[in-house]
Amino acid sequence: MPSATPLSKTTRILIWIAVILGGLTIVYALSMSTMMSRLGNAPSDLDYSTTQESDNGLYRVSYMTSTETIPVNQMHEWTLHVENADGAPVEDATITVDGDMPQHGHGLPTSPRVTEYLGNGDYRVEGLKFQMGGWWLMDFTITANGQTDAVHFNMLLK
Repeated sequence: MPSATPLSKTTRILIWIAVILGGLTIVYALSMSTMMSRLGNAPSDLDYSTTQESDNGLYRVSYMTSTETIPVNQMHEWTLHVENADGAPVEDATITVDGDMPQHGHGLPTSPRVTEYLGNGDYRVEGLKFQMGGWWLMDFTITANGQTDAVHFNMLLK
């Protein structure tokens, strides 16, 4: 029986590299599969209204986007309208902005903020960018006349 020719050092290294890359490809494919399966599993009872009452009922808040639909991977701005519980516009409020994907555990790739009070309870929010489709939750904390409350907007981006 003829003896097998030993593999060269270069061939052994190439085989190891191929095995490692193959393993990494499998791990990547499994993690992407898991992540993609979670994208379609947003809770079925989410309210996607563009007008919401704040947590403690102090404010009624709505938003309008600068584009017809909320874009993915594109900078855009919103106009946030804030009224008190009686329907009067809230003037000169301090508003903080935050957003995240609850199922993915990450936030926005930008730091949006209110940049201008436009009058009549309207505020310009600039620096918005959503880097992927799926369920997003936007949070606004509003302080006016010594009272602070938060409002939340669910969005399902395509």
